[in-house]
Amino acid sequence: MAGRDYPLEKVRNFGIIAHIDAGKTTTSERVLYYTGSQHKIGEVHEGETTTDWMEQERERGITITAAAITCFWSRTDEKDKKDASKKYRFNIIDTPGHIDFTVEVKRSMRVLDGAIVVFDGVAGVEPQSETNWRYADEANVPRVCFINKLDRMGASFEKSFQSILDRLSKSAVRMQIPIGAEEHFEGVVDLMHMKAYKFEGNMGEDVIEMEIPESHKSDAAMYRAQLIEKIVEQDDALMTAYLDGKEPTMEELQSTLRKAVIANKIFPVYTGSALKNKGVQLVLDAVVDYLPSPLDMPPVKGIDPRSGEEVTRHASDEEPFTALAFKLQADPFVGQLTFFRVYSGTIEAGSYLYNSTTGTKERLGRIVRLQANNREEVKKVYAGEIAAAVGLKDTRTSHTLCDENNPIQLEQIKFPEPVISLRIEPRTKADQEKMGMAMKKLADEDPTFKVSTDAETMETLIAGMGELHLEILVDRMKREFGVEANVGKPQVAYRETIQQEAEAEGKYIKQTGGKGQYGHVRLRLKPLEPVIEGKKISKNTTREDHFEFINSIKGGVIPVEFIPAVEKGVREAMERGIVAGFKLVDISVELYDGSYHDVDSSEIAFKIAASMGFQDAARAAKPVLLEPIMKVEVVVPEKFMGDITGSLNSKRGQIEGIDERGLARAIKAKVPLSEMFGYTTALRSMTEGRASFTMEFDHYEVVPPQVAATIVAGRK
Repeated sequence: MAGRDYPLEKVRNFGIIAHIDAGKTTTSERVLYYTGSQHKIGEVHEGETTTDWMEQERERGITITAAAITCFWSRTDEKDKKDASKKYRFNIIDTPGHIDFTVEVKRSMRVLDGAIVVFDGVAGVEPQSETNWRYADEANVPRVCFINKLDRMGASFEKSFQSILDRLSKSAVRMQIPIGAEEHFEGVVDLMHMKAYKFEGNMGEDVIEMEIPESHKSDAAMYRAQLIEKIVEQDDALMTAYLDGKEPTMEELQSTLRKAVIANKIFPVYTGSALKNKGVQLVLDAVVDYLPSPLDMPPVKGIDPRSGEEVTRHASDEEPFTALAFKLQADPFVGQLTFFRVYSGTIEAGSYLYNSTTGTKERLGRIVRLQANNREEVKKVYAGEIAAAVGLKDTRTSHTLCDENNPIQLEQIKFPEPVISLRIEPRTKADQEKMGMAMKKLADEDPTFKVSTDAETMETLIAGMGELHLEILVDRMKREFGVEANVGKPQVAYRETIQQEAEAEGKYIKQTGGKGQYGHVRLRLKPLEPVIEGKKISKNTTREDHFEFINSIKGGVIPVEFIPAVEKGVREAMERGIVAGFKLVDISVELYDGSYHDVDSSEIAFKIAASMGFQDAARAAKPVLLEPIMKVEVVVPEKFMGDITGSLNSKRGQIEGIDERGLARAIKAKVPLSEMFGYTTALRSMTEGRASFTMEFDHYEVVPPQVAATIVAGRK
């Protein structure tokens, strides 16, 4: 282990994830303070936090970009805090909670070994909590839960805990119960050790252990019995001994619980108030006790690009170097930063990296460790670490970096397709030149930001995950790149599909005196089942690329070399659409017959013939428009409930349920995105500014005929 500061078993890579406003960044600030990384706590409402360092984040009081932090922690019960051998290295990523920036959570989940999921003690599980939990499930990330804001009016640990059981997982288990609630919240009872804790001192830094208050002893005994039962269920030998009346030792309980958490069989639940400096240190102890080190994670699997065979890499400095680039960030001082997670091996600054995704080599100039927007330069990084590279030109999000003599390609991160777009034009000639460069850099950073050109009007279109997402990107263009631009109204990313089977023939014949052109295909189109987000038909199929091309040609009716041109012609025709010029999705295309000419046939002729044939078949297959339907949740005081349900119904919304949320009500509905533009302003005026709403993409649905007619008319 020469050269490594911390042994691998003392490293924890974890993220802090939550719904917007659950107190995620406030929790991160407490973590930095208690680990000694900073000597002053920055508050979100004062715009002084460490992890929210972008101007746009500080102005709006929200997290936009995932921030990486390295810090060190000694357990609460360790007396000598300065002893480096007792410290653990934490590599933490504070992620955004707003749905428009969900890409940051998705890519962070891919490279982290664990997560702290923060919940609002009043609201419990909220829509983005569910989405983030699903991302963590997909990536098999072990989790510890923290029910925050117990000091707030209307806060209830039991209600929030129940919402985790009902909506996320039955495997959640209480590790603590609170002492008091709302303004009387004083501390917590630890059910594992059967001790109570209070947090004193200026910033709650003194964790005081005490006896459990008499009023909480019977509850603590009951919940501890439930906790022990849940733990012993995970181990047959322990279970047998327990049923025979033998109480497991503390060591047995903790080691069994650790294994269960790492296997995603138990999710421990802690509680406190980050803002009031209560409970955070015990959650950090839980990270040490129960979340995995890189050594506890299964070896990472990939493909050898030369042979196509599966290869594995263990978390060891001795194995060949393997890393995944998961985020790009433009830095005003050092240029582009490429964040990467090292899965195996080591790499030194100044050496060469092999990018197995592109097949190119790049020199790694400098390596930095991040304290949010501050940088600490390091000479070498080891297996299990997260760092950022300076000066990589061709590396993008999801690319694999490895040793050229032992190449490996890791599975790429899949990102959701954008659902909203708008037109943008530079104000001056000087802005035009800068705008192209700015948009390229922003698109490299953010895979959910797409730039395209309207083929008919030649206008530039930018697409993203929501109105706020695009607003922030346009603002960043102005501030970071000095680009002044005019933007149009947001547009919905409609799609098209077909509803029945159809066949057509495409024939392209052109005689020009010399060599002519000849292409002839017969195509059969069928509608495919759409893929709902989170319910994928196969591992490699996402909703937007759901297209199938079947080659049924037999006996060389069309030569093999022209088949790829047929598929290309079909794909290009799908991009252009049939009804109103929107991209076609969810279609199976079968090439079952055709003919060719010995002299005149060419790739271009077959491409054109396929495009013509596809368009004819699609027109005959009942083409329809699809629109994005959003999952909407409106939290509103009870007296305005009738107005809000009425307004959602008028927007073609379907009300799916109404929950209690403290003193307010949470109305859940599915509403077309096109009806939700400007809803923030309307909602404020209807509720005296007392309601809020969140929305995220759910699925695509066929547009009703009368609405479709208006959309088509607007495109002409």
